[in-house]
Amino acid sequence: MRLSSPFLLCLAAALSSAFVISSPHMWTKLILTHHWPSTFCAMEHCHPNISYWTLHGLWPDKGIDCNSSWHFNSSQIEDLLPDMEKSWPDLLNPSSSGFWKYEWHKHGTCAARAASLDSQHKYFSKALELYHKVDLDSILRKFDIIPSEKYYTFSQIEGVIENFYGVKPKIQCIHPSKNADAQILGQIEICFDPDFTLLDCEKQGDWDKLMAAEKASGFSVCDHDKPVYYPPLS
Repeated sequence: MRLSSPFLLCLAAALSSAFVISSPHMWTKLILTHHWPSTFCAMEHCHPNISYWTLHGLWPDKGIDCNSSWHFNSSQIEDLLPDMEKSWPDLLNPSSSGFWKYEWHKHGTCAARAASLDSQHKYFSKALELYHKVDLDSILRKFDIIPSEKYYTFSQIEGVIENFYGVKPKIQCIHPSKNADAQILGQIEICFDPDFTLLDCEKQGDWDKLMAAEKASGFSVCDHDKPVYYPPLS
Protein backbone atom coordinates (compact mmCIF):
# COMPACT_ATOMS: atom_id res chain seq x y z
CA MET A 1 0.00 0.00 0.00
CA ARG A 2 1.34 3.41 -0.94
CA LEU A 3 0.98 6.12 1.70
CA SER A 4 -0.38 9.43 0.55
CA SER A 5 1.68 12.62 0.84
CA PRO A 6 -0.76 14.28 3.30
CA PHE A 7 -0.45 11.27 5.59
CA LEU A 8 3.33 11.41 5.45
CA LEU A 9 3.29 15.12 6.21
CA CYS A 10 1.06 14.56 9.23
CA LEU A 11 3.26 11.72 10.43
CA ALA A 12 6.38 13.85 10.06
CA ALA A 13 4.76 16.70 11.98
CA ALA A 14 3.72 14.33 14.78
CA LEU A 15 7.21 12.85 15.04
CA SER A 16 8.73 16.31 15.03
CA SER A 17 6.39 17.41 17.81
CA ALA A 18 7.19 14.31 19.85
CA PHE A 19 10.89 14.99 19.45
CA VAL A 20 10.53 18.55 20.73
CA ILE A 21 8.49 17.45 23.74
CA SER A 22 10.93 14.70 24.68
CA SER A 23 14.06 16.69 23.92
CA PRO A 24 16.78 15.87 26.44
CA HIS A 25 17.41 19.61 26.81
CA MET A 26 13.84 20.41 27.91
CA TRP A 27 13.28 20.71 31.63
CA THR A 28 10.67 18.58 33.39
CA LYS A 29 10.51 20.25 36.79
CA LEU A 30 10.57 23.78 38.20
CA ILE A 31 12.06 24.41 41.62
CA LEU A 32 10.64 27.36 43.53
CA THR A 33 13.41 28.15 45.99
CA HIS A 34 12.90 30.18 49.17
CA HIS A 35 15.66 31.27 51.50
CA TRP A 36 15.55 32.50 55.08
CA PRO A 37 17.21 35.95 55.23
CA SER A 38 18.73 35.54 58.70
CA THR A 39 20.52 32.34 57.69
CA PHE A 40 21.59 33.66 54.30
CA CYS A 41 23.06 36.78 55.85
CA ALA A 42 24.85 34.82 58.54
CA MET A 43 26.80 33.21 55.69
CA GLU A 44 27.11 36.21 53.41
CA HIS A 45 27.70 38.88 56.09
CA CYS A 46 24.73 41.08 55.22
CA HIS A 47 22.24 42.76 57.55
CA PRO A 48 18.68 41.66 56.83
CA ASN A 49 15.69 43.60 58.08
CA ILE A 50 13.30 41.02 56.66
CA SER A 51 11.59 38.43 58.83
CA TYR A 52 9.79 36.38 56.17
CA TRP A 53 10.88 33.80 53.60
CA THR A 54 11.95 35.45 50.35
CA LEU A 55 12.42 34.11 46.85
CA HIS A 56 15.82 32.82 45.86
CA GLY A 57 14.73 31.75 42.40
CA LEU A 58 12.66 29.68 40.02
CA TRP A 59 14.95 27.02 38.61
CA PRO A 60 14.28 24.49 35.85
CA ASP A 61 15.91 21.12 36.51
CA LYS A 62 17.88 21.15 33.27
CA GLY A 63 20.22 23.76 31.86
CA ILE A 64 22.27 26.67 33.15
CA ASP A 65 23.05 29.89 31.23
CA CYS A 66 21.09 28.76 28.18
CA ASN A 67 21.28 31.98 26.15
CA SER A 68 24.06 34.44 26.98
CA SER A 69 22.84 36.86 24.30
CA TRP A 70 19.41 37.28 25.94
CA HIS A 71 20.22 40.20 28.22
CA PHE A 72 18.24 41.15 31.29
CA ASN A 73 16.20 44.32 30.86
CA SER A 74 14.42 45.65 33.94
CA SER A 75 12.17 47.87 31.80
CA GLN A 76 10.40 44.69 30.64
CA ILE A 77 9.29 43.92 34.21
CA GLU A 78 8.73 47.47 35.42
CA ASP A 79 5.21 46.70 36.62
CA LEU A 80 6.56 43.82 38.73
CA LEU A 81 9.31 45.78 40.48
CA PRO A 82 7.38 46.76 43.65
CA ASP A 83 6.58 43.10 44.30
CA MET A 84 10.08 42.00 43.24
CA GLU A 85 11.67 44.37 45.75
CA LYS A 86 9.57 42.92 48.56
CA SER A 87 9.29 39.24 47.61
CA TRP A 88 12.53 38.68 45.71
CA PRO A 89 14.98 41.17 47.22
CA ASP A 90 18.71 41.21 46.72
CA LEU A 91 19.75 40.72 50.34
CA LEU A 92 23.34 41.72 49.61
CA ASN A 93 22.59 44.85 47.56
CA PRO A 94 18.96 45.92 48.12
CA SER A 95 19.09 48.80 45.64
CA SER A 96 20.58 46.70 42.84
CA SER A 97 18.92 44.61 40.12
CA GLY A 98 22.04 42.45 39.87
CA PHE A 99 20.48 39.47 41.64
CA TRP A 100 17.54 39.37 39.20
CA LYS A 101 19.94 39.70 36.28
CA TYR A 102 21.95 36.77 37.62
CA GLU A 103 18.84 34.62 38.09
CA TRP A 104 17.54 35.47 34.60
CA HIS A 105 20.81 34.61 32.86
CA LYS A 106 21.43 31.44 34.83
CA HIS A 107 17.89 30.03 35.12
CA GLY A 108 15.37 32.21 33.31
CA THR A 109 16.92 31.72 29.90
CA CYS A 110 16.56 27.95 30.41
CA ALA A 111 13.02 28.14 31.79
CA ALA A 112 12.19 30.17 28.66
CA ARG A 113 12.41 27.01 26.54
CA ALA A 114 8.77 26.56 27.54
CA ALA A 115 6.25 28.81 25.79
CA SER A 116 4.65 29.61 29.14
CA LEU A 117 7.89 31.25 30.32
CA ASP A 118 9.42 32.51 27.07
CA SER A 119 9.86 36.14 28.06
CA GLN A 120 11.36 37.95 31.01
CA HIS A 121 7.94 39.16 32.07
CA LYS A 122 6.43 35.67 31.93
CA TYR A 123 9.31 34.18 33.89
CA PHE A 124 9.44 36.72 36.71
CA SER A 125 5.66 37.10 36.99
CA LYS A 126 5.19 33.32 37.18
CA ALA A 127 7.83 33.05 39.90
CA LEU A 128 6.02 35.72 41.91
CA GLU A 129 2.65 34.07 41.27
CA LEU A 130 3.90 30.69 42.54
CA TYR A 131 5.62 32.31 45.52
CA HIS A 132 2.37 33.98 46.61
CA LYS A 133 0.33 30.87 45.84
CA VAL A 134 2.57 28.70 48.03
CA ASP A 135 2.74 31.36 50.77
CA LEU A 136 5.32 29.32 52.64
CA ASP A 137 5.94 31.85 55.42
CA SER A 138 2.26 31.99 56.39
CA ILE A 139 1.84 28.21 56.33
CA LEU A 140 4.81 27.63 58.62
CA ARG A 141 3.53 30.25 61.05
CA LYS A 142 0.00 28.83 60.91
CA PHE A 143 1.31 25.52 62.19
CA ASP A 144 3.58 27.09 64.82
CA ILE A 145 6.87 26.69 62.96
CA ILE A 146 8.25 30.13 63.77
CA PRO A 147 11.75 31.59 64.19
CA SER A 148 12.77 30.82 67.75
CA GLU A 149 15.63 30.06 70.08
CA LYS A 150 14.18 26.60 70.57
CA TYR A 151 14.99 23.71 68.24
CA TYR A 152 12.64 21.81 65.95
CA THR A 153 12.96 18.28 64.68
CA PHE A 154 13.40 17.91 60.95
CA SER A 155 10.21 15.82 60.79
CA GLN A 156 8.21 18.65 62.39
CA ILE A 157 9.14 21.07 59.60
CA GLU A 158 8.92 18.57 56.76
CA GLY A 159 5.63 17.20 58.11
CA VAL A 160 3.91 20.58 58.12
CA ILE A 161 4.93 21.28 54.52
CA GLU A 162 4.21 17.78 53.24
CA ASN A 163 0.81 17.53 54.96
CA PHE A 164 -0.34 20.95 53.79
CA TYR A 165 0.83 20.86 50.17
CA GLY A 166 0.62 17.11 49.63
CA VAL A 167 4.14 16.88 48.20
CA LYS A 168 7.65 16.40 49.54
CA PRO A 169 9.77 19.55 49.72
CA LYS A 170 13.54 19.71 49.74
CA ILE A 171 14.75 21.34 52.94
CA GLN A 172 18.31 22.60 53.22
CA CYS A 173 20.39 23.66 56.18
CA ILE A 174 23.77 25.03 57.14
CA HIS A 175 25.88 22.51 59.00
CA PRO A 176 28.22 24.59 61.19
CA SER A 177 30.52 21.63 61.81
CA LYS A 178 30.46 17.89 61.67
CA ASN A 179 30.07 17.62 65.44
CA ALA A 180 27.63 20.50 65.93
CA ASP A 181 24.59 19.80 68.08
CA ALA A 182 22.19 21.39 65.59
CA GLN A 183 21.85 22.51 61.99
CA ILE A 184 20.48 25.86 60.82
CA LEU A 185 17.42 26.06 58.59
CA GLY A 186 18.26 28.01 55.43
CA GLN A 187 16.44 27.08 52.24
CA ILE A 188 13.22 25.33 51.22
CA GLU A 189 12.39 24.16 47.71
CA ILE A 190 8.86 23.47 46.48
CA CYS A 191 8.61 21.81 43.06
CA PHE A 192 6.20 22.01 40.12
CA ASP A 193 5.73 20.15 36.87
CA PRO A 194 5.65 22.00 33.50
CA ASP A 195 1.92 22.69 33.99
CA PHE A 196 2.71 24.36 37.35
CA THR A 197 1.14 21.56 39.37
CA LEU A 198 2.81 20.73 42.68
CA LEU A 199 5.30 17.89 42.46
CA ASP A 200 7.55 15.96 44.85
CA CYS A 201 11.09 17.33 45.01
CA GLU A 202 13.89 14.80 44.81
CA LYS A 203 15.99 14.54 47.94
CA GLN A 204 19.20 14.30 45.96
CA GLY A 205 20.19 13.96 42.34
CA ASP A 206 22.07 15.44 39.43
CA TRP A 207 20.51 18.84 40.12
CA ASP A 208 22.54 19.11 43.33
CA LYS A 209 25.73 18.78 41.29
CA LEU A 210 24.58 21.40 38.80
CA MET A 211 23.79 23.79 41.62
CA ALA A 212 27.14 23.40 43.37
CA ALA A 213 28.18 26.89 42.26
CA GLU A 214 24.83 28.53 43.06
CA LYS A 215 24.84 31.51 45.41
CA ALA A 216 24.58 30.47 49.05
CA SER A 217 26.19 27.13 48.16
CA GLY A 218 26.75 26.57 51.89
CA PHE A 219 23.27 25.02 51.98
CA SER A 220 22.92 21.24 51.80
CA VAL A 221 20.16 18.77 52.55
CA CYS A 222 19.25 18.76 56.24
CA ASP A 223 20.17 15.81 58.42
CA HIS A 224 16.90 14.08 59.36
CA ASP A 225 18.22 13.09 62.79
CA LYS A 226 19.73 16.36 63.94
CA PRO A 227 17.81 19.23 65.64
CA VAL A 228 17.02 22.24 63.45
CA TYR A 229 17.56 25.82 64.55
CA TYR A 230 15.26 28.35 62.85
CA PRO A 231 16.98 31.65 63.72
CA PRO A 232 14.97 34.79 64.45
CA LEU A 233 15.94 38.14 63.01
CA SER A 234 18.99 39.28 64.95
